[in-house]
Amino acid sequence: MSTSTGLSGTSVVVTGAGSGIGRAAALRFAAEGARVVLADINADGTKETAEAIAEAGGTAVTVVGDLGEQRIVDQVVATAVDTFGGIDVLVNNAGVMDRMSAAVDTADDEWDRVLHVNLTAPFLLTRAALPHLLANGKGAIVFTASEASLRGSAAGTAYTVSKHGVAGLTKSLAVMYRDKGVRTNAIAPGGTVTGIQVQADREAHGPSVLMGYRGNLGRAASADEQAAAIVFLASDAASNINGVILPVDNGWSAV
Repeated sequence: MSTSTGLSGTSVVVTGAGSGIGRAAALRFAAEGARVVLADINADGTKETAEAIAEAGGTAVTVVGDLGEQRIVDQVVATAVDTFGGIDVLVNNAGVMDRMSAAVDTADDEWDRVLHVNLTAPFLLTRAALPHLLANGKGAIVFTASEASLRGSAAGTAYTVSKHGVAGLTKSLAVMYRDKGVRTNAIAPGGTVTGIQVQADREAHGPSVLMGYRGNLGRAASADEQAAAIVFLASDAASNINGVILPVDNGWSAV
């Protein structure tokens, strides 16, 4: 196993590990010698990720449930502490898309679901994990933010607000805990090939406006390209990087 990243033997929690960017990140951490807690609401997907890690000679355990529920959050933290002795890295990756709805068309259920999964859940897990990261005197938190954290033209109202919130949470944590040895950063993916589906009515106001900006998207990334950036930000190679929202978007944010 590689030791160049400083991740060998560490305890890493990855949310949304049942598919997409989360699965790719979990596989990369395990390949670096980390021991990984896989958290996701998707039981089958999480099991498949664990099996892939085991087949490659790595170590992983799973927790299945809604991370917006405090009891599941507590279970994730307890699993990491009881099984691997603590938490060194927390990857808040789990997320959902909205329907690309403009504000006037955003239903309560769309708003509540997107904010619940994308912002409340990672806050709850971060709050629960922080005492263990702080106890180490060293650690890293990495969020999956979005191009929608940087602009207003990448998604609908609910998703955009949730990901701006993730960016704010990232920066707040970076300031609050930098002198305690805990770094917090985020990636801001552009278009990425994952299993996430967008249920949008193209004739509705929000999607019709947003489609006009999609020409700047460029080549879509693979989940593994996003995962590589997550592992970098968690590693010793990024030891003086803190509070950064890193676009991984093939230059979309530069257009």
